[in-house]
Formats: sequence, structure tokens, C-alpha cells
Amino acid sequence: MTDYQPYLDKAVEAARAAEAVIRHYYEGNVAVEMKADRTPVTVADVESEKAIHAVLEAAFPEHGFFGEETGKSNPDAEFTWLVDPIDGTKGFVRQYPVFSTQIALMHGSELVVGVSNAPLYNGGELACACKGGGASLNGVPIRVSGNEALEDVALSTGNIATLAGSDAWAGLGRLCRRVNRTRGYGDFLHYHLLASGKIELIVESDVNILDIAALAVIVREAGGVFTDLHGGELDLDTTDVLAANSPAVYDRARELLFG
Repeated sequence: MTDYQPYLDKAVEAARAAEAVIRHYYEGNVAVEMKADRTPVTVADVESEKAIHAVLEAAFPEHGFFGEETGKSNPDAEFTWLVDPIDGTKGFVRQYPVFSTQIALMHGSELVVGVSNAPLYNGGELACACKGGGASLNGVPIRVSGNEALEDVALSTGNIATLAGSDAWAGLGRLCRRVNRTRGYGDFLHYHLLASGKIELIVESDVNILDIAALAVIVREAGGVFTDLHGGELDLDTTDVLAANSPAVYDRARELLFG
């Protein structure tokens, strides 16, 4: 069995290198450009991704790399790093601290390492995990909650525009009526909360794999379930998420969404 801890250690180092760049630009008036899909990109996005790439390439020159800003390299490699240097650039530009650096490693088609670093949120939150090694937040082990009755479940939603136009919209209404409370924490935050046992369920659409790959490893290693909205395994084309603290909550949520 592969020991993924050395890869996790290097991913944390890369996240800290990006953090130094991010902190440098956070208080400044960073230049903003718009991508073709009308999402913003800043010099901080580009430079922090380059800092991540430099750390990982120096350690693992044979690995592939898929970055939000710089694209793909060595696509046929056994190992591929998936990187979003600033997930939540709109918040970053507005000095709203709910943004993060996302770094994940795929071994073949399996996600095996995840680092999610939110340096400006709540004094800094770095969640990380590797396959078989459990999950931690700021160095402290974390675990999902044991709540399994929907009446005790806290649900968080995010990026639900596509979901609102789908057949699952009525199902989301059924689900919201059954759970204890519904919030929209979004971005990295609700996944950190799920993995830490503070909420139990997440429904999200309009994401890409670079946003969620690392978070999937963290939630799973904390004991949770993490798939696409229809129960499929994550891949490079995944655009939606259903994540839960337990199989029981997950199964009941899917029944209400699509029943």
C-alpha cells in the first residue's frame, strides 16, 4: 500500500508558499482581469499557483499538474496535482476572507491527498488529509458528527443555480423541510464544518473538480461520504456534490432529492 504522507507533507509546504503570496496581495489593490467565463483572475492567483507549482515540481518532477490558472502539464503521469490557488477570488478581491487554496493529488483516477488552506478566515484554517491517514484541522484530528436523524441534521447549500433549473429542485425543497436547519456557508467553509462535525449535509452545484478534490479527501478521511449529486465517483468533469456525515444521512438525502 502506498504511503501518501510524504505527498501530503509537500502539499502543505506548497500551500504555505502560496499563503505568503496571498497575504502579500490581500491588503493591496490587486489588478483584476476577467476570464472568458466572466470569472475574475488576479496577479495573486497566478503568482500563488506558480509558487505551488515550483514546490511540487521540485519534489516530484515526474508528476502531472492541472492548475486553475496555468492549465495542464504531463497529462499521462501516474500522479497528477489538482490546484486552485485562490478558490473564491471574488471574495479575495473584496477582502472577504472566505477564500482558500485547494491542492489535491490523484493517483491514477483516485483522489489520495487533500489540502485546503484558508489563511485569512478565523485566524487561519488549514485542513488536510491523505488516504488512510485521517483528517486534521490546524494539526488537530477531526471527525464528522454522529447525527443520523434528519431532524438533527444541518444542511448547507452553495452555487445552486444549475440545481434550481433541474428536476432536483423540488427534491431540495423536500429535503429542506425535513432537516433541522438550512444555511449557505459555501466555498471551502461548509466542507471544513462537515469534516469537523459541525454540520451534516452539503448540496452544491456549479463547481469544478479543482474546487472540491482536496475537500473530498478531507471529508472522506474524517468519516464522511462525498460523491457527485447523483451518487457517482468524482472525476475531472464533476460539477456538483452531495456530501454527508454518514451513509444513513446520505441515502435519505438522495431519496428526498430524487424520489
